[in-house]
Amino acid sequence: MKICLLASGSKGNSILVESGKTRLLIDAGLSARELRKRLDSVGVDAESLDALLITHEHGDHVRGLGPLVRQLDLPVYLQTDLARKLPDVGKPECVREFVDGEEFTIKDLTIRPFAITHDCLAPVGFTLDGDLGKVGVATDLGVVTRLVTECLQDCRALVLETNHDEELLRDGPYPWKLKQRVRSNHGHLSNNAAGNLLQSLLWSGLETVFLGHLSETNNRPDLAVEVVSEVLEKQNICDPQVLLGKQHLPVLWAA
Repeated sequence: MKICLLASGSKGNSILVESGKTRLLIDAGLSARELRKRLDSVGVDAESLDALLITHEHGDHVRGLGPLVRQLDLPVYLQTDLARKLPDVGKPECVREFVDGEEFTIKDLTIRPFAITHDCLAPVGFTLDGDLGKVGVATDLGVVTRLVTECLQDCRALVLETNHDEELLRDGPYPWKLKQRVRSNHGHLSNNAAGNLLQSLLWSGLETVFLGHLSETNNRPDLAVEVVSEVLEKQNICDPQVLLGKQHLPVLWAA
């Protein structure tokens, strides 16, 4: 199994997941050229991708969508409502629509999209389950619902959002309206909220936790890691590796 946060942050997001016979991307928030460059840097030929999954329509998640699909003739999986809104899906014939909560398969992976709360049309998280284990991805969500917690149980690897430190956001330079948006139920998860979520997901098979979508203005890597480390230090169920997603460099886990 291989998971790589090719980019993670407010300027662009994309995740490589490779498990068994399947190799795919979740989101394409960098230019197609940059995505191909970062894939190459971790030894992956973009031509070998099986599919692209999209979580939602914000630019930092779909910037390279159209060009990448055109260049690679790549199947792109979009929530049904989103598929009818995006102005550039690359090639309409490459679009595969899905509905929240309904599983679909890509080669030997079973994909489950689940609804999350964010200020966009129809945002989703994903679980990807195969013979090598289950991967859960939940970023860009304002609140942890019971559905999110249920879907992310028993994952071998997790990608969780640690967007902001609550005090840095409160005292930082953002205008008040934007601060309210970030901290709302349709905004982003704080470090503490992510720590609480992680606590409910601990089990003996958890091997790695990626911390993603950190704000360069309202968070610091050490603060995000500190909160998660405190959660892990208070239990003896598992001992996962904690990896911090970066905006400008890929971060890889392989097992």
